[in-house]
Amino acid sequence: MPSKKRTSAHTAAARRRTSGADGKITVENVNVPGYTTRLDAAMYGAMRRAILKVLPAKAPGLTQTQIRSAVVPHLPKGLFPGGAKAAWWAKSVQLDLEAQKLLAREPSKPLRWHRRPRR
Repeated sequence: MPSKKRTSAHTAAARRRTSGADGKITVENVNVPGYTTRLDAAMYGAMRRAILKVLPAKAPGLTQTQIRSAVVPHLPKGLFPGGAKAAWWAKSVQLDLEAQKLLAREPSKPLRWHRRPRR
């Protein structure tokens, strides 16, 4: 499978967000603008890949419950044994991806999310 190149803007943003010294990544919360926190970069990266893999590119997206169930088979067993803590990580990463405008929240009940088109 050919590797996807990141644009220079994505690469620069990733460098600003990650610190190799402590293995942490800075994440945002779309519901609390300006608030950031630092999370384990390996756990974040694994969950990010899983979420982007399972979410559809257009509506209708998946509910939070569907996302939680769908990501577990795509997570490394060493980081998430038996899907442990997957629900918390899924929500944390989903909120950050929304803040980065990589996910779209649909105005539905229950809430659903899908990937935003790449520009």
